[in-house]
Amino acid sequence: MSEQATAPVRMLGLNPNEVPLEQIDVSQAELFEHGEHWGFFERLRRDDPVHYCANSEYGPYWSVTKFKDIAHVDKHHKIFSSEPTVTISEPSEEVPFQSFIQMDPPKHDVQRAAVQGTVAPRNLANLESTIRGWAGDILDDLPIGETFDWVPRVSVDLTAQMLATLFDVPFEDRLKLTYWSDIAAGAPQLAGSNFVTEQERTQGLAECAEYFTRLWNERVSGPPGNDIISMLAHSESTRDMVSNPVEFLGNLILLLIGGNDTTRNSISAGVLALNQNPGEYQKLRDDPALIPNMISEIIRWQTPVSSMSRRVKEDTELGGKQIRKGDKVVMWFISGNRDDEVIENPNQFLIDRENARHHLSFGFGVHRCMGNRLAEMQLRIVWEEISKRFRKVEVVGEPVRNRSNMIHGYTSLPVRVHPL
Repeated sequence: MSEQATAPVRMLGLNPNEVPLEQIDVSQAELFEHGEHWGFFERLRRDDPVHYCANSEYGPYWSVTKFKDIAHVDKHHKIFSSEPTVTISEPSEEVPFQSFIQMDPPKHDVQRAAVQGTVAPRNLANLESTIRGWAGDILDDLPIGETFDWVPRVSVDLTAQMLATLFDVPFEDRLKLTYWSDIAAGAPQLAGSNFVTEQERTQGLAECAEYFTRLWNERVSGPPGNDIISMLAHSESTRDMVSNPVEFLGNLILLLIGGNDTTRNSISAGVLALNQNPGEYQKLRDDPALIPNMISEIIRWQTPVSSMSRRVKEDTELGGKQIRKGDKVVMWFISGNRDDEVIENPNQFLIDRENARHHLSFGFGVHRCMGNRLAEMQLRIVWEEISKRFRKVEVVGEPVRNRSNMIHGYTSLPVRVHPL
């Protein structure tokens, strides 16, 4: 199969069931921005679960859209490699960076282990009261009966405070961490729907590298601490990482994005999902003990990371298709989480769903999300504190979604809060 010379057909506004199968391209970011991706994934799951797109702005790629096929790819890293990148786009020449999520074992395992301690059970237990305090302060400061934007006021601020603690940076710098995460992931700026230019992205990530290099130099000569920078600086396997700017910046960006996107977008998604499903909101009011299970359902229903890609290291077969060495394979977690062969009534949002933790949002295998327990804990605490204060967080306008085929989230969500 060869890439066609013509421009890809734009999917937005088309009927998924009328587009010729060979023309379907689910990588187009505007589909996710407008919420028009669902029908295309339903079509692919039904008609062509392992689908070859010969012509996209990212080059040819395979879409893997069913739960079990995605899990197979994610678990078999010896066949489906994370190198050189896990994004559908090729690595940027302007801002080259590499993190352990873009590595295969054994190097991946060594670098991941160096920071695993930040989300160890003991650290999480110590963090719980701190997170609860932040959440309470943020929620107590919300204007009762007035319309405001939930995304920056709650979702962003809470996760920014979490990042500031994990990296042990001054709280007044916390929004810098969010900004660097956003531009690295290619998301819009928080202030609105404007996109950063490539020049702004390059400049911002250079500032990020300079900022963390300074912190590293301060902490490498001090006593070991529990923050991420100290752990990397004092670990035998990563203490020389600062001398390799590509890996140094890459791992910091990975940890920023990992600590930012899942929690932030799931906080907003929970508010939206409960408003779209008022019966589920009533279940929550009647029984707040459902909150832990609801958190897993929110993470499945939203799927904050829509996709990740792999490069095939040897000829293989998947879903009856022959995939060649060097091909690009995209795991669409957002599609697999709606696969009715594995998840009953997957398009329904059910806060009391049985086996709600059985989803793809955290991945499988060696690359399973390192901070999944931290994300779940933050979300649980937020909803426990919301339930103590408000009868309802009411959505009063349309959400504004990210224009991204990887980060599935929101830049704006107008709400009003109603006290108990």
